Amino acid sequence: MQVHIMFFGQLTDITGTPNLILHDIPDTKTLQETLNELYPALAHTKYAIAMNNKTIQGNSILSGDTTIALLPPFSGG
Repeated sequence: MQVHIMFFGQLTDITGTPNLILHDIPDTKTLQETLNELYPALAHTKYAIAMNNKTIQGNSILSGDTTIALLPPFSGG
């Protein structure tokens, strides 16, 4: 199983990349733990998670090839 992660806004600055591919991640909780180990600054940053173009909350199971987008808080006028 492959998870394609896309980072946006300040999250790209933190990770140094707009995209990342991870393998064998069973759920979004494990994904966040893995990302926090790879990029410790993410642990102190607020962001929303979208899975296959739908914003999710809480822990979700990842099955098959999944696309995850990490979205920083939005503001505007």
